[in-house]
Amino acid sequence: MKGQDWYQADEVAEEYDDVRFSGGGQLIDRREKEAVLAALGPIDPGHRVLEVACGTGRFTTMLADQGADVVGLDVSREMLEQAREKVAAAGHADTVEFLRGDASRLPFPDDHFDTVVAMRFFHLMDDPVPFAKELRRVSRDQVFFDTFNRRSLRTLYTWLLPMGSRLYSERQVAAMLGEAGLTLSNEEHDFVLPYGFYRELPGPVARPFRAADELAGNTIPGDYVASVSYWDARVPDDA
Repeated sequence: MKGQDWYQADEVAEEYDDVRFSGGGQLIDRREKEAVLAALGPIDPGHRVLEVACGTGRFTTMLADQGADVVGLDVSREMLEQAREKVAAAGHADTVEFLRGDASRLPFPDDHFDTVVAMRFFHLMDDPVPFAKELRRVSRDQVFFDTFNRRSLRTLYTWLLPMGSRLYSERQVAAMLGEAGLTLSNEEHDFVLPYGFYRELPGPVARPFRAADELAGNTIPGDYVASVSYWDARVPDDA
């Protein structure tokens, strides 16, 4: 995994949400959460979700609010501390479990979860296939994740990021799903303007750009150069 030392630093964990999801970054946070909720649909009580790379618990808390039984896993002890505080503040300390661990060796039996969510995860992988296989192994039905796209503006600055960033083509994602034994149920592409642009702007300034971005994204060229993709993959019925 790229940049593990950077990701696990105390100061990175403490400032992570403020740096990425305040100001214009709130638009990113909102869109990502909408994507996750849309993919999972109505969540029945007892729906078991594993969130891989749960970080500071943004999605963990949201899923617990929806009634899911959630296990959050992350490699960073510092990020998990932030997540525990967030979940406790939301009143879910007794219903959410956190584990520090390696996503390539998940400590769960086959088909243990209904859904596995892995946001902000696959861009860190030098070799994503073993991880995709492991996520599929522990999921009974669904694996939902995002990737950054090779044909987007993100290619102009990804090498500057402290953790690096693996970029994917649609063909590479399809090949990864095939090797993992997953089938693609749905995909969405968004953010013609990359994330880094929005984070540098105050919220009121970012909103008009986001409105224009959404209009561009609804066109064929805009969809083609979108920087982020959301993938809803399923375990085949005959698996």
